[in-house]
Parts: sequence; structure tokens; C-alpha cells
Amino acid sequence: MLNTDTSQADARQIKDVRQEGPQSSDEAKPARKRKVLPMVGVLALLVGAVGLGTTLPDPKSSDAYMALAGEKASVESDRDSAKASYESMKSKYDTLQNGMAAREAKVTAREGEVGKADAAVKTAEAAVKVREDAVTGAEKTKAANTIGDGTWTVGTDIEPGTYRAAADVGSSCYWGIYATGSNGSNILDNDLPGGGRPSVALSAGQDFKSSRCGKWEKQ
Repeated sequence: MLNTDTSQADARQIKDVRQEGPQSSDEAKPARKRKVLPMVGVLALLVGAVGLGTTLPDPKSSDAYMALAGEKASVESDRDSAKASYESMKSKYDTLQNGMAAREAKVTAREGEVGKADAAVKTAEAAVKVREDAVTGAEKTKAANTIGDGTWTVGTDIEPGTYRAAADVGSSCYWGIYATGSNGSNILDNDLPGGGRPSVALSAGQDFKSSRCGKWEKQ
């Protein structure tokens, strides 16, 4: 027979051994938990990060953002101002261009009128010149065929023809026709008309003398 105390001790040992088995099994479980712990840590970090993100300040409220926004608004204002100034200047430029085009058209039309007037003036000047030449020629001819006091040799000093007093003569008028080269000794004709406008017919080879009778004009 077994000793009761020994049996009880053995029974306790067996129990302890049985209990040690589960304890060994329980000790393996924490090892598996250690593998799960990092995942839990990652999740915790993610949750923390999300929580932290919700507490970050709004970037639009930062001084840097406000400064940039102010610069952007200032640049846009300058751009709008420059655009408005450009449009105003362009409008004035277009107005000036249109006015210049209209003025140039008027100037061109006026130049055409001036050109026509110049042509008319030149035509008139040419006509006047012709008239002046004609008058000058007539005056020259008249001057050549007009004689005054003195003795004139017909055919040399004056042309042959009929001459008449240019105006009424006075009572002291005397005229005489002499043979050329006779020195006044061979009188062919003479007269003291005493008034009126006497006339004489002169031929080559004669001398004509006029005294106090004024001008004689060839007819």
C-alpha cells in the first residue's frame, strides 16, 4: 500500500505538472499579443495624427497667406488700372487718328483746289503776258511811228506815210516838207494851221520839220 502522504504529494506534483502545461500555453499567448501590439500602436498614431490634423490652424489665416493675398490684390488693382488707362489712351488715340484722317482728307481736297487755282492763275498770267506783249508791241510801234518837234528824214528817221497831229495844235504851230539834202532851201510844202489837227503825207526823199505842233502819229 502506498503512503497516503506520498500519494497526496504525488497528486500535487501531477496537478502542478498539469497546471504547468496550461501555464506554458498561457505564456505563448503573450507572445502573440506582442505581435498585435505594433498594429495597435500604428492605429493609435493614425488616430492621433487625425486628431492632430483637426487641430492645425487654417493656412488662410496665416500672416504669410494674408501678405500674399494682399500683394495679389494690389497687382490685380495695378493691372486693372493700367488696362483702364490703356483703353482710355487708345480711345483718345483712335479719336485723334480719325480726326487726322478727316483733316488729311480736307487738306488733300484743299490742295486740289489750290492746284486748280494755281493753274487758273498761270493761265491768266499767260493771257496777261500775251496782252502785255501785244500792248507793248503796239506801244513800241506807236512810239516808232510818233514824232515831235524837229527835222526828220523820211525813210531814215521815220517811215513814209500819213502823219496827223495827236492833239489840236496852237496858233504858233508850223510844219514844212523839204527835199532831202536841200538844208531847208527847197520847200515842197508848209503851213501855219493855227489850230485843229493837221495831217501831212510824207514820202521817201523828203525831210519833215515840225515846230510847236506837239506829237504827230502815223496813221
